[in-house]
Amino acid sequence: MPTTAKDIMRLIQEQDILMVDFKIVDIDGQFRHVTIPAANFTEETMQNGIGFDASNYGYAVVEKSDMVYIPDLDTAQIDPFCGVKTLSMIGNAMIIDYPNNRPLPHYPRNIMQAAVQYLRDSGIADTMQILPEFEFYLFDRVGWTVSNNEISAYVDTKQAHWNSAAEGSGCVVPMQKHYHVAKPLDRTFECRSEMCLEIEKAGIPVKYHHPEVGGAGQFEIEPLLGEVTKMADGTMMIKYIIQNVAKKYDLSATLMPKPVYGEAGSGMHVHMLLLKDGEPVFSDDNGYSHLSREAHWFMGGLLKHISSLCAITNPSTNSFKRLVPGFEAPVTVGYATSNRSAVIRIPAYAKSPKLRRFELRNPDATCNPYFCYAAILMAGIDGIRNRIDPHENGWGPYDMNLYDLSEEEKKKLHHLPTSLEQALDALEQDHDYLTAGGVFPESLLKTFIARKRAECFELSKIPHPAEFDRYYNL
Repeated sequence: MPTTAKDIMRLIQEQDILMVDFKIVDIDGQFRHVTIPAANFTEETMQNGIGFDASNYGYAVVEKSDMVYIPDLDTAQIDPFCGVKTLSMIGNAMIIDYPNNRPLPHYPRNIMQAAVQYLRDSGIADTMQILPEFEFYLFDRVGWTVSNNEISAYVDTKQAHWNSAAEGSGCVVPMQKHYHVAKPLDRTFECRSEMCLEIEKAGIPVKYHHPEVGGAGQFEIEPLLGEVTKMADGTMMIKYIIQNVAKKYDLSATLMPKPVYGEAGSGMHVHMLLLKDGEPVFSDDNGYSHLSREAHWFMGGLLKHISSLCAITNPSTNSFKRLVPGFEAPVTVGYATSNRSAVIRIPAYAKSPKLRRFELRNPDATCNPYFCYAAILMAGIDGIRNRIDPHENGWGPYDMNLYDLSEEEKKKLHHLPTSLEQALDALEQDHDYLTAGGVFPESLLKTFIARKRAECFELSKIPHPAEFDRYYNL
């Protein structure tokens, strides 16, 4: 792995690389990029960076928007999706402040690094490991229109139940019956295998891939546990690889939480654990589900702040179309072992002390992963520091199917927000745990909330096709 600019220049020469691509992350968690001829990459590139207008990324006001991007050499890899041989790097945004540039406090990678430093300074642990699960749909055709005289969207995949007459091969999957189906029903096996091979080439070990529940072409790729800052970069790369490999197979991949009405939604469950000096912080043979007091307090912090967390972990209006009963999506604020109806699930199969952990089930891939993982860590640290016990606060453990409770019993439970607006309200009222230690700047949270409120308002003005079905003839 290159460690200096000279190493990069040597690699460029040895591999006949023609372009160097710099991937920058915007406030919404999407890659943007700037590319220079490889012959122009020098040590000065590392020192002076690449200039860009941060106001177009959602971070800065126009008057103070000039920033520089400094590539992180540890992330260098050849981009397999470029026809011209291209070396790609992720990096950090810096404020121009001669003689030394300063990290832009709003930039996602900088916030993730600040959260990890806050963890180390706390003395609780020195490492957080996470495992995000990537659920997504693969469609043969997709399209949408939003105009004055047409509001529509369609998706199609050959094995979907609605093609039972048209397909002709008999390879059709009923709704919600797609989990682990084998060939010939599993049509996209080779595509997903190539995705996993490319993910591993990018330095991210893969645990497995498989068909998920949604019969209209839902799948999952799951990596192994990784250090949180590297996995935040890895999340960006995994999404990039999924979408680009799908395109190669003439398919369209989406990690949108609820693209198909009546089918399972796609989440990004996040498994997590802490280590200190290489030893597990969350393991205790005598604790509930073999988890330590610190693990329970960490869960308590997540559950206390879950409504405001949802604004960051589920930052789209579509997110809340997934968080409804009946589709293995969490709706209840609580924790339990092997229970997918609670927002925190403790996997019973994680028996080794160094693997004992829990998963937060509400996040989805419309989030900015750096913000998401940093916010999860900050909520957990707050829980440990304030010894927030989830059992004492009435959040479980719920060792039963919460969907099967009576309506009267369900009213006693706490529930996740049912809309992005509710989550944003919660974030406005509850964000001190995020700004602790200066990790999340208050100004960033205000900008984020304002952007998302504008998004909600804009979408609220657009008529929905289902409204025609309900109201056209009244």
